[in-house]
Order: sequence, then C-alpha cells, then structure tokens
Amino acid sequence: MTASPGRRVLLAAPRGYCAGVDRAVIAVEKALEQYGAPIYVRHEIVHNKYVVQTLEKKGAIFVEQTAEVPEGSIVMFSAHGVAPVVHDEAAKGKLATIDATCPLVTKVHKEAVRFANDDFDILLIGHEGHEEVIGTSGEAPDHITLVDGPEDVAKVEVRDPSRVVWLSQTTLSVDETMETVDALKEKFPQLISPPSDDICYATQNRQLAVKQMGAEAELVIVVGSRNSSNSVRLVEVAKLAGSREAYLVDFADEIEEAWLEGVSTVGVTSGASVPEVLVEQVLEWLSRRGFEDVELVKAAEESITFSLPKELRRDLRAEAAALVEQRTGGTPGK
Repeated sequence: MTASPGRRVLLAAPRGYCAGVDRAVIAVEKALEQYGAPIYVRHEIVHNKYVVQTLEKKGAIFVEQTAEVPEGSIVMFSAHGVAPVVHDEAAKGKLATIDATCPLVTKVHKEAVRFANDDFDILLIGHEGHEEVIGTSGEAPDHITLVDGPEDVAKVEVRDPSRVVWLSQTTLSVDETMETVDALKEKFPQLISPPSDDICYATQNRQLAVKQMGAEAELVIVVGSRNSSNSVRLVEVAKLAGSREAYLVDFADEIEEAWLEGVSTVGVTSGASVPEVLVEQVLEWLSRRGFEDVELVKAAEESITFSLPKELRRDLRAEAAALVEQRTGGTPGK
C-alpha cells in the first residue's frame, strides 16, 4: 500500500525504556543466567505486560508478597522500590536479595529518611496504592502524608507549618504535580521543596515530546500498560496538549480502525517501561493503513545509564575472577 497524501506519523523521541527500567530488566536476565531459574521477583519488575510475560518464559516468578518466596531462594525487588519492612521479611525468610530499585526512586527514599530524621512533616504527592508510593511511605510512615492530587490539599494537616516538605512519586505528570505543589504552598507558605526535582528525567522528557506533538496530531497512540503510571500520564498530557484523542495500548492489535477516521496525523510514543519492538509493531500497523511517512519529534537527548544492582555486580565479578584463575592456573593479574 502506498502512503496516502497528507497521512503521517509523528514519532516521539525520547520514548520507551528509561535507564532504571533497562537496568531492572537486564538485572532479571543476568540473575537467571548467573543463578539459574527460578528467580523470584516481588511485584512486576516493571509495569509492562509484554516484559513480564517474556521474563516469565525465561524462568522469573512474580509474587505479590515476600512470604510467597520459598525459604533460601533468591528474590529481586522491583524498580519501584520497597519499604524497609520488606527487607526485614526477606531476612526472616532467609532469602538472598537483589535490589533492582531505580536509583532515582532510591534518591526519594533517602530524602524521606533525612527529612524524617530532622522531624519534618513530609507531604508525598502520588497515587494511593502505587508500589512506589507504598515503598517511599514505608521509609518514614510516622512523618509522611499522601497527597493524591490538588483536591487532597484541603484535608492535609501538619504539626508545624514551618517544618513541612514535599516529595513526589517519580512517574507523575509534571503539570499536575506542580498544580498540587502550588495548592500546598498556598496553604503552607513555608513549604520546602526537595533539593532536586523528584519527577524523573525520563518521565519529564517523554511528556515534553508528547506536548510538542499534541498540537499537530489529531490522534496520539501511547504504547504502555494500564498499570503503568507514566504511560497513563502520557495519554493525559497528549489530550491537554491539544490532541483530539489519545489512547493507551499494550499491543498494535488493540488499535481500532475507527480511531483513524478523519485523522491525517498520528502521534506515537511509549511509556518508560516499554520495549521498542512494541512501538515498531504499531508503526507497521499504521504503515499498512497509509501512514508511512514518519517524522521524529525530538524533545531531549538521553545518555544516562545505571550500573547493575551491587549484589549482581559482586557475583559477576567473582565469577569472572574465578574463570581467569581457572584459565591461567593462578590468581588473576599474576
């Protein structure tokens, strides 16, 4: 099929895997290679159906509670992070742990601990029930109050309005978060902001790209799972940016032909836990329907990478050293 006149795709850049997701997924794969199956993972390693199904086929077992992991097994903590009580549960169950928490989430955890130690009330902006919020709240439960959007601000109470700080879930909409912060500052004028922006660079960059394409694209397709907070936010951002319609799909076959009626420009992006192969399948689906002209909408460059969890690095180094010694018949470096 040849491209129809005027039909085009705006493809967001950056999109897909962020550094924290890439690290977490590779960590599961490396753990399976290093220790063999099964590797237990507490909660989905990242919020993406395809990724979870793929890792399950390789030998990963996803559980909701630490108690589901057999004694003496290996358990990995997901990119969203866990509360300290989960580490205690793992120790009691004599489990070997691998912590794949995104370093940017770990940063928020450390901020929560520091402000709690200084006896601040912490207002955590985030969505109730999200794994990341549960993990962060668990770092200082007596000091943290969840604020789930601007509408929650009216009922927030603190001990001392001069000792209040806000933190946030890393995957929120930047605009919605700042709306909540503005409302909090109006109620608590001495509210302190965190030392650095808690919303992660990848979330911000993906939202920025969607804002740039939203005014031109009548339809925006976001590839991502429904339990992925940052993917859901991209749909909201697209509509606010001017797109007539925006939809979230896990796979290309979920796209409906009716969505293309009267559409000449389709925006395509993906959440931070989505592998590129799923985006390619969406582009192929659109191409077969005349949307062959693909233009890149570039909002930012990303070059950040994170090293593997320390537990994996330690054992991989030990294995490499043993191989060297075995091959040379002596200690490494001699």
